[in-house]
Amino acid sequence: MTNNWKTLITDYVWASIEPERQVLAEIGAELIAAETGDEAELKTLAPTMDGILTCWNPVSEPVIAAAKKCQVIARYGIGLDNIDVEAATAHGIVVTNVPAYCIDEVSDHAMGLLLACARKISRFHWAVRTGVWDQNIGPEMHRIRGKVLGIVGFGRIGQAMIPKAKAFGLTINVCSPRTDPECIQQHGAQKVAFQELLATSDFITIHAPLTPETEHLFSTAEFRAMKPTAFLINTARGGIVDTAALTAALCNSEIAGAGLDVLETEPPNQNEELLKLNNVVLTPHAAFVSKDAILELEVTAARCVAQVLTGELPESVVNPSVLKQPNLRANFQNINRIERKK
Repeated sequence: MTNNWKTLITDYVWASIEPERQVLAEIGAELIAAETGDEAELKTLAPTMDGILTCWNPVSEPVIAAAKKCQVIARYGIGLDNIDVEAATAHGIVVTNVPAYCIDEVSDHAMGLLLACARKISRFHWAVRTGVWDQNIGPEMHRIRGKVLGIVGFGRIGQAMIPKAKAFGLTINVCSPRTDPECIQQHGAQKVAFQELLATSDFITIHAPLTPETEHLFSTAEFRAMKPTAFLINTARGGIVDTAALTAALCNSEIAGAGLDVLETEPPNQNEELLKLNNVVLTPHAAFVSKDAILELEVTAARCVAQVLTGELPESVVNPSVLKQPNLRANFQNINRIERKK
């Protein structure tokens, strides 16, 4: 099949893009990977592209404006903070993501960080490696069963946390302003206000997107409102937590510790004070990683591009208003059917 379609990959963090190449080859689309993925290169490549696949690199308004032929921007993953969705919509471009991706991996990782913090696993590990054999280093440990876990955000990953946390005997509170309390109750948890969640939780795990509303949701006042014995877990986005405020809270024992898979700056500056603290467990934005999840991600994201280019509605359109715009670039086969499906 020859359609002369071209799809740009701005960046990726896995070994091969062969799965994407195979999916797109089925519709006769060529796959082109950026070398640096910076804005200047993307602007140069964008004019001839019919689709864009992106992982972390920003797909900014200037890149979108240069992509005169582009019908679809597909995000490898769930979050959309690296894509100017508003600009894409204004230009008639469909934006997709993979909302069902890495649910098990991230919820497992969040529980792992919770356990590592509560049981001082990282601290014990490094003590033993340096010749210290002492069960009493650091603060006292307490039984996990009977403690309260606060979940911020109630998407698929937040929901997946509940049965895993309950298996350890945790009581679950959820802060999700737009979610009906009955829906949360049906999952075995209760809805609480944010301030109540801060005051009552022994562990808080973040599973919300990074938006203007959630940026620095956790800062100085929030840490002071938490229990001094509480732990913060973040596997969502680094920008939800004010790094400077968290560092101060940890240094001043305003909270007991943190388990972080994401940071405001990635990778962090090696002089960052947070990296020197022994009451923090850090992992390199790896919560989503498994061979199974990454293959699923590659195939699903590429399939979204293929679906749009061939006139089929993809599973997840994050800017559905674009479907009604007169400048919609995608040539969907039956827009009435699409509206009913939506």
